[in-house]
Amino acid sequence: MKLTGNKILITGGTKGIGLAMAERFMILGNQVIVTGRNTYALKCLSEKYPALITYQSDLTIEEEVVALIAWVKAEHTDLNIVINNAGVQFNYDITEQDKVMHWVSEELATNLLAPIHLSVGLSSLLESNENCAIVNVSSALAFVPKQSAPVYGASKSGLHAFTQVLRYQLEGRVRVFELIPSLVDTGMTEGRGSGKISPDQLTDYFIRAFAKDQLEVNVGKVKLLRLLHRVVPAVAYRLMRFK
Repeated sequence: MKLTGNKILITGGTKGIGLAMAERFMILGNQVIVTGRNTYALKCLSEKYPALITYQSDLTIEEEVVALIAWVKAEHTDLNIVINNAGVQFNYDITEQDKVMHWVSEELATNLLAPIHLSVGLSSLLESNENCAIVNVSSALAFVPKQSAPVYGASKSGLHAFTQVLRYQLEGRVRVFELIPSLVDTGMTEGRGSGKISPDQLTDYFIRAFAKDQLEVNVGKVKLLRLLHRVVPAVAYRLMRFK
C-alpha cells in the first residue's frame, strides 16, 4: 500500500487509536476524514487540524450510518481507504438482566454491524479508486474471550470472520486488512490489565505492516496468545479468563 496521497475515512477518530492513526496519516500526506459521536470533540479537532475533515455520526443508529455512507459517496468520491476503528467494550455479568441488553446492543452495533454496513456500502466506491483498502480493527478477544466481557469478544470474533470472508470476496479488487491489537492504553481500557502499548506504538506497527501489504496484523502478545490457542487452548483460556 502507498502511504501517501490517499483519502482515508477513520471511524472513532476523536481519541485513542483512531486519533493516533489520523494524526499519522496526515503527517504522511493524506486527506483524512474522522467520524465520532461527540460534536464538541470533533469541533476541537477541526480547530487543531484545519485540514482534517470531520463528520458527526452515531454508529449505533442505522439511519446515521446510512447517512454517512450517502455523504461520503456524494462528497468524497476519491475515498480509497476505510478504517473501521470505532469500538466499545462493557464489562458485566449477563445475569444483570435489567441492564445488559442496552450494553449488548451498543457493542454489537458499534463493533460488528457498523463495520459490516460501511464495508458493504462503500466497497464499490473504494474499488473505483487506486490503492484501495478496508481495515477492520478487531481484538485478541476475538480468539480468546474474557469472562467479564461476554459480548465484546463475540462481536470481535464476528468481525474477524467477516473480515476473512470479505477478503475472499474482494480479492484482486480491494485489499482487506485486519489489525489485531494487544492491550492498548486508551480510555476504554483504563483500569484494565498491564503491559499496555500506546496508540502511537500500535500505529507505528500498523503503518509498517500496511506498507508491506500484510493483511493480518497481529500486534505484540497477540502472536503468542494465538499460538497458545492453537497448541494448548486450555492454557490460553485460563490466561485470559480473568483479565
